[in-house]
Amino acid sequence: MFRILLLFIIIVPALEIALLLLSGRTLGLLPTVLLIISTGVLGAWLARREGSEAIQKVNRQMQTGQMPGDAILDGLCILIGGVVLLTPGFITDAVGFLLLIPATRKPFKRWMLTFIERKMKNGQFMFIRR
Repeated sequence: MFRILLLFIIIVPALEIALLLLSGRTLGLLPTVLLIISTGVLGAWLARREGSEAIQKVNRQMQTGQMPGDAILDGLCILIGGVVLLTPGFITDAVGFLLLIPATRKPFKRWMLTFIERKMKNGQFMFIRR
């Protein structure tokens, strides 16, 4: 877990800064700033749309008596994707969009499900019903 935190805290921001500087030199300052702003606006719109669909899917499944596990994983991916898109940078934007687009979200959901199942088997993650 420490390696993953190290990656997110040190390596990703350093790579983001390098890419932003390269983009600024290649495209210019104004196009780079406009690109960052436009990905943020597009990401916010997409997160809102996908989030609304996920909430509706959870409600429909609960009304029919189904457990909305897949819809909850969708919602979690959308939440993480939206938060990541708020961070300026091209790498985080790419990851954010991958989490927001339904077709590219599937591998992340499979990984999350595997992660949760592994934690439950090891007794590190459990559900308590009250």
